[in-house]
Amino acid sequence: MNSGRPAEKWFSKFCSNYLDVDNDPLYPFGYGLSYTTFTYGDLTLDNTTMDESGKITATVKVTNTGNYDGTEVVQLYIRDMVGSISRPVKELKGFERVTLKKGESRDVTFEITADLLKFYNSNIELVCEPGDFQVMVGGDSRNVQTATFTLN
Repeated sequence: MNSGRPAEKWFSKFCSNYLDVDNDPLYPFGYGLSYTTFTYGDLTLDNTTMDESGKITATVKVTNTGNYDGTEVVQLYIRDMVGSISRPVKELKGFERVTLKKGESRDVTFEITADLLKFYNSNIELVCEPGDFQVMVGGDSRNVQTATFTLN
């Protein structure tokens, strides 16, 4: 498990679990109810590699598939796959509030720069380390589209 502790379905000593309920939260981060429904197209990146001075644009098409006009909060998460210290499984790095009429679609774009990838290392220095990264875009933290890129 990415938290560093093994996960078990039911209670076990020294594992990441609860005694009487599942380990997952009832609702994921960013979850919200609406009078309409939204669907997400495939997540695309304009490049699969970048250096510290570059940028990558992530794009996803969001469509209002319900019967009413509505607003969706499209969320951007990034995961550093390998770091010099333990890194979070998902970090919220941006969001875009999109209002769509019934049946309307819109492309939502996020710019990924080296500033979004920086973190404090064990020497308390703000660094951007080369390696692989996952980009996740969706309406909440559980239901996301995923793409990967490499920072050189």
